Amino acid sequence: MDNYLYLLINITSIIIPFIFSFYARTEFISTWKRIFPSLIIMNAIYLIWDIIFTRIGVWGFNEDYLIGLTILSLPLEEWLFFICIPFASLFIHFNKIKLQPKWRLSESITKFAVIIIVTLLLLQLVQNFGKLYTTVTFTASIIVLLLVRLRNISLLQDFLVSYVFILIPFFIVNGILTGSFIIDQVVWYNNDHNMGIRIGTIPFEDIFYGMTLLLGTLFLADELK
Repeated sequence: MDNYLYLLINITSIIIPFIFSFYARTEFISTWKRIFPSLIIMNAIYLIWDIIFTRIGVWGFNEDYLIGLTILSLPLEEWLFFICIPFASLFIHFNKIKLQPKWRLSESITKFAVIIIVTLLLLQLVQNFGKLYTTVTFTASIIVLLLVRLRNISLLQDFLVSYVFILIPFFIVNGILTGSFIIDQVVWYNNDHNMGIRIGTIPFEDIFYGMTLLLGTLFLADELK
């Protein structure tokens, strides 16, 4: 039964958001057409990144928790991860906007928050440059944050609040995948390629890895409409 764990995590993550996507009050289903093209683009980038890092040993997967089907070096469950988790996360974002539109930062606070985040990421990037997961993730995060701040500050005003809520299920799901609450890790990380800082069992870089995927998707959706 253990070999179905990663698959079950994916299914559990998406099933409630999928059902409530049709709920008339939020109408998340109405955003699918607009979000889908940008999600394909961002997922393509992330899956190439994932495949390369898996092949060179930056991270990997515990076969004890997998059903055994692999596509281009990645288990089937990892491919499903990039459907289920972004879908569930974007569901939270759009529901926050629809149900609580006033829950957003002011433009001045948003700009200040971006300066603080980018500065901290730059400091860590300099100190840990060459560690592949840290270097690539923080570089991508800095670029995306500055680009969105320049072209679509309104998106950031909403997203930075949404991401606080997204982090709640994020810590649960990624916690399980990295070894919290279970005997071993589903996904393991080579600490030679990251800062070695963990929040529970989750590498610190994961916070910005996920943030950049979601923010990039939303930004592209607005740019392509």
